[in-house]
Amino acid sequence: MMFRLGLTGSIGMGKSTTASFFAQEGCAVWDADAAVHRLYAKDGAAVAPIAAMFPDAVQDAAISRTILKQIIAQDPTAIKAIEQIVHPLVATDRASFIDTTTAEIAVFDIPLLFETGISATMDAVACVTISPDIQAERVAERGTMTRAQFDVIRAKQMPNDEKCARSDFVIVTDTVEHARAQVQDVVRQIKERQPHA
Repeated sequence: MMFRLGLTGSIGMGKSTTASFFAQEGCAVWDADAAVHRLYAKDGAAVAPIAAMFPDAVQDAAISRTILKQIIAQDPTAIKAIEQIVHPLVATDRASFIDTTTAEIAVFDIPLLFETGISATMDAVACVTISPDIQAERVAERGTMTRAQFDVIRAKQMPNDEKCARSDFVIVTDTVEHARAQVQDVVRQIKERQPHA
């Protein structure tokens, strides 16, 4: 019986690094953002339906996320139309992962786990966390977005305190070593719960 662990956390909290630690512990990891990248890539399942709606978003037979962001900035209603295309395709990708993985613990790396209601399909949820100041510093260090863009993304996400309160495990990502140790502890606890994990 596969144990499904949802992994969530706001932008800049260290979720991707934490997911890699779960993989190192032998867990299978499904990454929602990576799924979207696959859908937008050349010959990806989202290319044709998005091209039909927003032909300008296609470059070299793939969806340009940069152009898509510009379209959304100019027309805020576009995001809903895009989500109606992408969300079912992401769900199909996730279902395929569930059907094919043989790992006893599967980790689902989903930024909007609570916001989309997917948390209800998980056996447990782990949330990564760090102070708001360090979160803002990390995002700034990436150099991929302005402070205003960061604030917009953070405003769309459930407050960090609420995510932590609703999670079964909270992983503080202050140092790499501390985060890794907490991941190992979470895996140990799950295996203790699961006689076959």
